Amino acid sequence: MQIRTDLAVERTISAPSMLSGIRQIKRGNVFNITEVIVESNESGRVIGKPKGRYITLESSELSRFSPKYQQMIEEFSEEISELIPDKGNILVVGLGNRAITPDSLGPRVASKVLATRHLQTELNENDDEFLHTLRPVSVLASGVLGETGIETAEIISAVCEKIKPTAVIAVDALACADPERLGTTIQMCDSGISPGSGVANHRRELSLKTLGVPVIAVGIPTVVDLHTIAESISGQSIDKQSPNMMVTPRDIDRLIEHSASIIAFGINLALQPDLSFKDLQSL
Repeated sequence: MQIRTDLAVERTISAPSMLSGIRQIKRGNVFNITEVIVESNESGRVIGKPKGRYITLESSELSRFSPKYQQMIEEFSEEISELIPDKGNILVVGLGNRAITPDSLGPRVASKVLATRHLQTELNENDDEFLHTLRPVSVLASGVLGETGIETAEIISAVCEKIKPTAVIAVDALACADPERLGTTIQMCDSGISPGSGVANHRRELSLKTLGVPVIAVGIPTVVDLHTIAESISGQSIDKQSPNMMVTPRDIDRLIEHSASIIAFGINLALQPDLSFKDLQSL
């Protein structure tokens, strides 16, 4: 039975046993956090994931306002900070199609991330000293192949060659196998991403191997494959020739809006540690 999911934690659950070279660590305060550590590409072959750290944050409050909103952002920020290089220009890329709500997470996040790289050339000596301390960040919403006629990986690769970031943060909507994880889970990893893989629309991967710089992937599952749901309920394989569809939560608009704010806020906090939560709110 082939489970279609982008989540490493679901891959480890579906594996017959935890094989050598794959470890899980549990932690978390506001979120229930599970970190899956794949120690080598060979170890990860059984779950279909390359070597890397896969950190999953789970909360039922991603799709609605929560009194723990600030704590959620701060905990997310602490986790992603562990994957981001300490210095240098960072390129944040929003993957996906803004016109299709379940696929619009990346562009929505990109629209909320603070772009600061241009300040290095725009500021002069008399400008506020604080502005000079901001880390250079570039932001790109790359669009999709059907809109641009250009592979996303080609666009990002060209931008990386020009601006030479120390790392890329790629944000994309994901697919999961368990409907209960829809809109309740954030996954981040340091092994890159293959856009569209969860919905069988494979595009060229974004990774250290293809871009020459580390790629931190962040995403939230917004769809689940109907065949996967049927297989998980029945325990039997479904005829792949039978009609299929992608299922999304009924409150997908609210989910995208709230979760995009949490991810963008958390990325801003991680990249600009000199800014407080209130500073970012005002911006």
